[in-house]
Amino acid sequence: MTSESHRPRATFEISHHEEPSGTLLAGFSEFGLAGLTAANYLVEQLDLEEMGHITAEQLPAITPFENGRPRHHTRLFSRSDLDLTILVGELFVPVWAADPFATAILDWTAKHGVEEIAVLSGIPVPHGPDEHRVFSIATDDFHEKRLDGTDIPGMGRGFLDGVNATLIARGLDTPLATGVFVTPVHAQTPDVEAALRLIDAVRDVYGLTIDTDPLEAFAEEVGEYYAELAQRVESAGDRERPDDRMYM
Repeated sequence: MTSESHRPRATFEISHHEEPSGTLLAGFSEFGLAGLTAANYLVEQLDLEEMGHITAEQLPAITPFENGRPRHHTRLFSRSDLDLTILVGELFVPVWAADPFATAILDWTAKHGVEEIAVLSGIPVPHGPDEHRVFSIATDDFHEKRLDGTDIPGMGRGFLDGVNATLIARGLDTPLATGVFVTPVHAQTPDVEAALRLIDAVRDVYGLTIDTDPLEAFAEEVGEYYAELAQRVESAGDRERPDDRMYM
């Protein structure tokens, strides 16, 4: 196995043909795929169009395809009349590549005037039925802008690792409002109930009109594809996955 010190440094390049909105919402390929499922569903329901993508070098990549047509694994979507850009990340980013991946996103958002980043995420933590809800980890400015007046509680204590950690750390030291919406996930993929909780949170926080009734059908339609993505995430060694250790 290649040691950490001998790994090639992963690099990422973002290409786009439209300027991003002031708000970036992201869902990544991680355990349970709740955030990715929610982000994908929001793109469908909001009728967003692809406006850019991210490519990766020195990282095992996938090239998804549908109906015989390939697409980029990490794509950006927006709509001219909606102040929201959604990042859909189907590529699993191992923990050793998380910092350059997040830094590429942050450098791009800083260059193009993005003022706020939110991530939809599922966490595989032991939990009871009363904890089937969405929690937040957010910078003060994000909390004041988006969470005051909502019933989304802050996560009790713990720490973030991987992409989410780098994003939140930048928000601590800059005017970039940064938040992570997290919910417990189960082993089944996709965890539709967890994705639904994240979508409900986005709908309430951002005042969007989202029909969640077709979500079950949407998840079933792409279930086999999500199952393959989940196998990639679960087959990654423990040192490849971030430790999102957050205690209720």
